Amino acid sequence: MNLKNLFQSVFAYQPPVEYNFSLLEESNITNINSTNPMENEDEKKVDIFPSLSVNMEYMKTKYNLLINSDVILREFTINARGKQYNAFLVYIDGMVDSEIMDKFILEPLMLRNKSNLYDGTQNKVIAEAVANNITVRKVKKFDLSNYLMGCLMPQNAVKEVSDFDQVANGINSGNCALFVDTLNLAFDIEVKGFKQRSIDRPNNEIVIKGPHEAFVENIRTNTSLLRRIVNNENLIIENLEVGKITKTKCAVCYMKNITNTDLVNEVKYRLNNLEIDSLLSAGELEQLLVESNALGIPEMISTERPDKASKFLLKGRVVVIVNGTPYGIIMPAILIDFLTSPEDTNMKVNFANFLRGLRFLSAFITLLLPGLYVAITSFHQEILPTGLLYSILSSRENVPFPIIVEILLMEISFELIREAGLRVPSAIGPTIGIVGALVLGQAAVSAGIVSPILIIIVAMTGIASFAIPDFSFGFHLRYFRFAFVLLGFMAGFLGIALGLFVYISLVCSLRSFGVSYTTPFAPATNSNGNSYLLAPIWKREYRPSYVAPKKENEQSKFSMKWKYHKK
Repeated sequence: MNLKNLFQSVFAYQPPVEYNFSLLEESNITNINSTNPMENEDEKKVDIFPSLSVNMEYMKTKYNLLINSDVILREFTINARGKQYNAFLVYIDGMVDSEIMDKFILEPLMLRNKSNLYDGTQNKVIAEAVANNITVRKVKKFDLSNYLMGCLMPQNAVKEVSDFDQVANGINSGNCALFVDTLNLAFDIEVKGFKQRSIDRPNNEIVIKGPHEAFVENIRTNTSLLRRIVNNENLIIENLEVGKITKTKCAVCYMKNITNTDLVNEVKYRLNNLEIDSLLSAGELEQLLVESNALGIPEMISTERPDKASKFLLKGRVVVIVNGTPYGIIMPAILIDFLTSPEDTNMKVNFANFLRGLRFLSAFITLLLPGLYVAITSFHQEILPTGLLYSILSSRENVPFPIIVEILLMEISFELIREAGLRVPSAIGPTIGIVGALVLGQAAVSAGIVSPILIIIVAMTGIASFAIPDFSFGFHLRYFRFAFVLLGFMAGFLGIALGLFVYISLVCSLRSFGVSYTTPFAPATNSNGNSYLLAPIWKREYRPSYVAPKKENEQSKFSMKWKYHKK
């Protein structure tokens, strides 16, 4: 026993002191917050004080400057018309361009130059009006804020703000705030200089015949991409903030002379009525804006391609861009939108319609092929030719599992291989797919776990799912594929028919921002040539009627006037 105690005293770890850690009760947290002088700061706006020392103490407290290492408060003295004023700048290190701040803010304000060496007796003369060749002029007294804005800060984006919330919003987005003594306002100066990703080609939406530009994480870069493509003054881009803490900027983009006003108001209404603390991605916003949908079918289009977003803008849709996310959300969306690609309009009509037919077939295969195989082999063998039936039975002769276990095993394995190929580093991702498809599939057949015909069924289903342009819609079909497999196993064609009836009924009941999801087929409406199959480009005279655009005509009835020009 003594030897054991000796080993414990030498080698066993004993904390030097005893301590107890516990979280505060909710009541204690409430009491502490109630004594905080900055209580309810997010809910109550605080105006800027005319005293510089009070403003400085407030900013130090608001940004916790005693412990925050990247928030900088720079004090200095301003020379203005022979007088000196104390001032300070607040900015976040790493988010501003130091060279711009030195040359266009600090240098004009601090150094003595011709702009700030007036004696103070001169006033500003402003021409008010010209009538009967007589110019009426008005003499305006010296105003420090106007003088700083108009003479001493040669920066293109400067605005006056009156409360600390506006100051904090500017600083958090990469601007700097200038406070000057005796002024009950601050100057929000744009000096953004943080690193950001340059415009690159789309990663998830492959471009075959079209522009190789994709959205990035910066909201202003994304809106400029839309501006460059649309190239019209009727493109309206409104900024809204979502999230009480993050105050994430969202840009609502629409064509003023095309998009229905009620649709724009509905989008802005939903955005303005989101009571959340944070918004970090377009995917989160999509879930917050969509109506209740038991199927999980996407009701908005998510794209990283500016050309695709611009095409929908010109058709009368609304595009929402979230700062920090390289995706735009297009609304409303209908079923046929998820089976089309932006390249379709760049190709000849017969080729584009052929591809659209293939995509519809691929959606059918992705959703129903495994279920149909299970139903046929379990209940309806009589519809197969005798030779094919004998081939299937002989291939399953040595398989010890029932058909449902066999197909679920392979489908889940295929989904695991797909997910592994996405998550592993890109250099070995294709290797994972090849190993999973060839080695594991061949090994499973050789071991008698699955039949060769099932490998063909699963491979065809997987390839068909890759042919669907929209990832969210393809994922939805892959998810419901398992439901039809179970229905086919339990009741054969009858189960699949009942499942399709319920599925189609639910899809027909969906509405995306007031537009029926299965338009223009159910209810049957006049699509003005904007159906699933494309009409020749010279026949696309109208915009889709189901979004009720202000301007129905997209082009003249005789768009190719050169063809009918009289010589």
